[in-house]
Amino acid sequence: MKVEKAGARPIRVGIIGANPDRGWGSQSHIPALRSLPNDFEITALSTSRRESADAAGKRFGVPLAFDNTQDLVNSPDVDVVAVTVKVPHHFELASAALDAGKAVYCEWPLGNGLKEAESLAALAKKKGVLAVAGLQARAAPPVAYVRDLIEQGYVGEVLSTTLIGSGMGWGPTVDPYNVYMNDKKNGATMLSIGLGHAADALCYCLGEVRELSATMTMRRKSFTIAKTGESKPMAAEDQVAVTGLLEGGEAFSIHYRGGVSRGTNLLWEINGTDGDLQVTADGGQAQIFDLTVRGGKGAQASLEIVPVPEQYRSSQLQGPALNVAQAYARFARDYREGTHLCPTFDDAVTRHRMLDAIETAAATGQCQTLGFSIVR
Repeated sequence: MKVEKAGARPIRVGIIGANPDRGWGSQSHIPALRSLPNDFEITALSTSRRESADAAGKRFGVPLAFDNTQDLVNSPDVDVVAVTVKVPHHFELASAALDAGKAVYCEWPLGNGLKEAESLAALAKKKGVLAVAGLQARAAPPVAYVRDLIEQGYVGEVLSTTLIGSGMGWGPTVDPYNVYMNDKKNGATMLSIGLGHAADALCYCLGEVRELSATMTMRRKSFTIAKTGESKPMAAEDQVAVTGLLEGGEAFSIHYRGGVSRGTNLLWEINGTDGDLQVTADGGQAQIFDLTVRGGKGAQASLEIVPVPEQYRSSQLQGPALNVAQAYARFARDYREGTHLCPTFDDAVTRHRMLDAIETAAATGQCQTLGFSIVR
């Protein structure tokens, strides 16, 4: 892994998938990186067409704009490649970056299923470069604070945890550019994205899963494409319910529902022998929505808002780009100092294995045992 001393020149980033009009790269990665000018400089971007590459380069003021991946990953002006395109292309593009010997920040899910994720993790290890996955919910200031509160004994011994969330997508209507998410063969499902991000935050704070049972079903049989009104068959489960035990014996339950609820869209509770913590948000995508922490312990009869100390913020951004900036701030330290603050490709495999176990448990009706853990 390439290591630089703190205070060195900014780390040069090339972004694959910087659409000039929309997309996660332009919506979150570019403002996130620009909020950390001492750590990063965006030196290159690429899209699939010359016209969009030139438009994106001009709009974002990036000096190098490519219409293909190979030129970007092989550029001597790029230290780190950020893969921000749709999930089915993650494996090919992250592999190209790793083959070129570049460090990689690949959005989550790491691959389209467990096998792709395992192959990418093996390649990153072979190349000896830093490779991290965009599981940025764990970098959210409230999640980082909850993790510390748990370790400091705020709730005492953790007894159980309960998580309820809305997918926000996978409901009655979908934007045209997200239709692919309603077909599970593309790997961008409510299980992998909505539940995956939130479950990663849960496990980051409380430990990995020891065993689980699950139910998955597809209750909506069709959906409507926004703007066109076209109806298409749903091909991805919109209800996922999981129960089991964490590695320390704590009971856990997770239920994700497609669409948006008029009631609860994100509620995560941690119950212990001495206290309780609660995390809520207006949407079930824990990596995107603002999270509110409430807590109560000892003689307190009810929960009260627990403000997150300012020290947990690495960026003053608001909205979807904030947690991406938080993750990049950790990435900079990992890149320069050799720390392990960001979830690596190996950590991403751990999460993919959990999701794979959920699918297997739901398909077979049998409890699945997971015999591994990540470094916490």
